Amino acid sequence: MVDLFNAVLYNPLFNILVIFYDSIALQDLGLAIIFLTILIRLLLFPIFHESLRQQKIQQALQPHIKKIQEKHKNNREDQTKAILNLYTEHKANPALPIILILLQLPVLIALFLIFKAGITAESLNSLYSFVPRPEIINHTFFNLLDLTKASLLLTVLAAIAQYFQSKLAIVKPKPGETQTDAERIGRSLVYVAPVITVAVLWTLPAAIGLYWITTTIFSAAQQVIINKGKHGELKGTTQ
Repeated sequence: MVDLFNAVLYNPLFNILVIFYDSIALQDLGLAIIFLTILIRLLLFPIFHESLRQQKIQQALQPHIKKIQEKHKNNREDQTKAILNLYTEHKANPALPIILILLQLPVLIALFLIFKAGITAESLNSLYSFVPRPEIINHTFFNLLDLTKASLLLTVLAAIAQYFQSKLAIVKPKPGETQTDAERIGRSLVYVAPVITVAVLWTLPAAIGLYWITTTIFSAAQQVIINKGKHGELKGTTQ
């Protein structure tokens, strides 16, 4: 299983990182990480986009679900049937975001391992025969930040980026609209997510923090695209 993981994910991604590092990144590991992260996010764009779209639909359906629960509070069978019909009407799949996250995990784990190890004499043994071996190994970002060590600056920036990205994902309640406990918990995650980000990145190499910032900004941009779509205002619901 480990050999398959390395052959399918780790080695190809590491080789692309080295190619970027020794070409367009001008032997700057920070730039190489940014370029690789952007490439991966572009390749996985449809998966991330559909995941965010489904989350948006789920949030927009919550008021309708609450009405159904009130209308059929004494009949669980009718309640379940009405909710399933609502999902079908709006092409919503509550399980899809979780499935899509699971599909992304192997790629994210491979990137994590690559960025944590960096480019070393040992890791360069994973290079394909057609990929030139870098003559200089530079683990800095603009020759200012050592990406092999923890960085308070990148940790804070990653937390800030996470806060704004999480805030974009939350649908604002309408005036006078009551919130369920689940919705309150979801809104509290806007503040919890940055704390978790700090806790995770605090002692990790700055390379991970740089990746985190880049992918979070990309997610925020995708979220803006989703928010400008029609999924936040569902019409025609009759349940």
